[in-house]
Amino acid sequence: MEQQKYPTMKNRLPEIGPQQRRGIPAGICSICSSGSMVLETGLAHAARNNSDLIIESTCNQVNQYGGYAGMTPRDFASYIRGLARKNGFPEERLLIGGDHLGPYPWRRETANTAMDKARKLVTDCVSAGYGKIHLDCGMPIGDDGVDTDAVAPELSAKRTAALCKAAESTRSDVQRKQGLPLYVIGAEAPTPGGSLTNARDVPVTEPEEISRFLDICKTLFRTEGLDDAWQRVVAIVVQPGIDFGPDSFVAYNPDRNRALSAFHDRLAGRMTYEVHATDFQSGPSLSKMVEDHFALLKTGPVLTFAFREAVFALARIEEERLKGRKSADPSDIIRVIDREMTASPEHWRSHVREDSEDVRVLRIYGLTDRVRYYWNYPAVSKAFALLINNLARPIPLGLVSQYFPEAFHAVIDDKLPAEPLFLIRHRIVEALHPYITACSGKR
Repeated sequence: MEQQKYPTMKNRLPEIGPQQRRGIPAGICSICSSGSMVLETGLAHAARNNSDLIIESTCNQVNQYGGYAGMTPRDFASYIRGLARKNGFPEERLLIGGDHLGPYPWRRETANTAMDKARKLVTDCVSAGYGKIHLDCGMPIGDDGVDTDAVAPELSAKRTAALCKAAESTRSDVQRKQGLPLYVIGAEAPTPGGSLTNARDVPVTEPEEISRFLDICKTLFRTEGLDDAWQRVVAIVVQPGIDFGPDSFVAYNPDRNRALSAFHDRLAGRMTYEVHATDFQSGPSLSKMVEDHFALLKTGPVLTFAFREAVFALARIEEERLKGRKSADPSDIIRVIDREMTASPEHWRSHVREDSEDVRVLRIYGLTDRVRYYWNYPAVSKAFALLINNLARPIPLGLVSQYFPEAFHAVIDDKLPAEPLFLIRHRIVEALHPYITACSGKR
């Protein structure tokens, strides 16, 4: 098979940590999503702002068995590169990443089986040209005999080194010349997708924990002959006390993070902090996080939430425009989504209590945006296409003001067409722009 070639990598991620330690509030945004409109909007917006971008898939979303997105790592990489070309984003400034790569999807199987499958996942990602690999081995596996949510740092580090060794064995000559892949280690992350139920349960990572884990990993990497790979560890995942759930949220608190922020100066080489669950933080909070060295900001649900908000706003506009028309064929997209989620609850059941009085509201409107798993369901896709078709004519200004007030002035100033897809993308940009601003060092 002919060796896949990739352009020279110009993404700034390896520079972020050293810049931070020189007092430069540099950051970079990572979008973790497979939604085409979210990704296309992100790529186009980053291209216009001359920003670097990371796009990642999780171990559940994309893996050697297809994951819930129905894509292997090679499929996902090809999909993202195609979207980048379509939206004029320079491929050399794009990093495709794998998030939480490790045994998590197979954690109920034996350790040997789960780790074998994790090795395959990691090597497939590297072979597909992923440039950023988050190795996450912090969770217990089936026969570990551990009655906690996390294993000892020694075991986590041992498994991290084992996966790194597998990744390095797959590394191509092109990737060696590019200095890829870059690695992220650590497991100090909230449950993927947001699952907060009690704000008091959100800790802040202790600097001593980071120091100990890094020392253990450095020794193991050296023992396994992974010195070069260790130089490409660009971030460690930390928890600065933020999270969100269906109907709960904890904002960033700088005072709680003084010690963790100060410890960043002690990180070696290219390392910086990677932070998950930054969704719904305010623009000033995101800027302060970057200023405090939480420089690699992961997001996703807030962008798909914005997409869902815009679609539902369009559904209300559709109701108004079709009201009283005997020949109308309404999409009923909100009802269709509700029906599909009720019939197939596997994507929201673990995030919304079924005995809640507001179960329907939380599963459809909750901040965790479990709706994002249903857009590709045939009935939902059909309803979405019908919605867009029903709103083919420009939307009256009064309805734009009512349901898309943030876009109203752009529309009346002729900067934005009053058309469905443009309004959806504008809503997504509104959610993404604070990240671009924060990562540029601006407020």
